[in-house]
Amino acid sequence: MSGILPTVEVEPQSGTASASVIWLHGLGADGHDFEPIVPLLQLPHARFVFPHAPEIPVTINNGWVMRAWYDIRSLDRRPDREDPAQILSSAAMISALIEREVERGVSSERIVLGGFSQGGAMTLYTGLRYPRQLAGLVALSAYMLLPDRLPVEVAEANGQTPALLAHGTFDDLVPTFAGREAHDRIAALDDDRGATPRALDWHEYPIGHEVSPAELGVVGAWLRARLPA
Repeated sequence: MSGILPTVEVEPQSGTASASVIWLHGLGADGHDFEPIVPLLQLPHARFVFPHAPEIPVTINNGWVMRAWYDIRSLDRRPDREDPAQILSSAAMISALIEREVERGVSSERIVLGGFSQGGAMTLYTGLRYPRQLAGLVALSAYMLLPDRLPVEVAEANGQTPALLAHGTFDDLVPTFAGREAHDRIAALDDDRGATPRALDWHEYPIGHEVSPAELGVVGAWLRARLPA
């Protein structure tokens, strides 16, 4: 497949991968950022894929070029703070990574998409619109992108996909209420569709814009429940 994003990959300990976790980093980081969490999650039968986002100028960082899934134009929570075209482009590249895992022999129902901060926002955007069923979505310290479009763009295939959202109560970059709002929008989406509510988890931790050992412990247990060996 041409045009695939460069990735850091950790192959399963137990031979052929029977599940995959695609994890998206935050603004200015890269695919190596969350590579050290793999042993902590205790998923030896899964392949972990950590893509590098494209390098683009980021307005809120003085236009410096860095790895980002989309430009952020303002710290204000205004409707045009993110670049919709770049969100769509990144979603297509992330979807291509999911398709590559399917081509490698892992069914989409055995793939979890997850991420932190900007990566978590892209997880929710892409995963809720992806046309094949996924095993689950994990969004840490994240928020909802282009929320007004979600009710008409959500994919039926992922109408019941479990999701885990977690946030630090002292987060001064992505406020806790933004993460909670994303959780509530997903819950409202299920209500509006008249669907059985999906397994939707919310956790808060006394931390800033970061992850904690306790949080990773919950993520690991959640992953093992949805991607059993």
